[in-house]
Amino acid sequence: MRLKNKVALITGGGTGIGKATALLFAREGASLVITGRRETPLEETVSHIRNLHKNAIYVIGDVSKADDAQNMVQKTGETFGRLDILVNNAGVNYKPDTTSATEEEGWDITINTNLKGIYLVSKYAIPELSKNGGSIINISSVVGLKGFRKAIAYATSKGGILNMTKSMAIELAPDKIRVNCICPGMIDTDMYWNFIKSSENPDTLHEYVVHSHPLGRIGKPEDIAYGALFLASDEANWITGVILPIDGGFTAR
Repeated sequence: MRLKNKVALITGGGTGIGKATALLFAREGASLVITGRRETPLEETVSHIRNLHKNAIYVIGDVSKADDAQNMVQKTGETFGRLDILVNNAGVNYKPDTTSATEEEGWDITINTNLKGIYLVSKYAIPELSKNGGSIINISSVVGLKGFRKAIAYATSKGGILNMTKSMAIELAPDKIRVNCICPGMIDTDMYWNFIKSSENPDTLHEYVVHSHPLGRIGKPEDIAYGALFLASDEANWITGVILPIDGGFTAR
């Protein structure tokens, strides 16, 4: 029960890494607010959490819209009376392509969701987090560390999260808010498989990606959730401004 009596807000909490993190946090004692744009996966995740006899609600919203971001935080306070942990997980990889081929619409959607969304939700969460000290965990990507072909908008957004994390960590330290970042490798999620299926040779690309991870497999959402659990817990109370790859050795090459 490493998060007993804590309240966590997880964006993009209905699927993939967000869902795995929400379920793990619940098992460790936290009450959960999960957000996303699609109601059905949010309902399913909340149902799973309540089956664990833990408290959870969902809030439909788009992190790239200020009113929605503010509402997520407001609903958390109204429901549970506090906020201790924010996991900025919501993200998209909209029409990945080269610099020349990427359309402005795709660029804006990707940057607004992946980068602006973290800024907006954090902005509204800071007053609540500062009341008891808190933890912000931003989910970036190994693509933000190394770059990647045909992913100019995605790589740019994920790279921006790294310096946002460090800047926020310095800024918010006097408020006893810790800010850290996880950079997942390739994870078994719908986003990953959509990327693979967009290739002319999906099997070949998947095999290449697997072999790019020295531990010989792509990650599971739970691999990232356990890292987030540590950073959210009191065991990490002297850790802030850290960029943590959880990637099966991908960035070690």
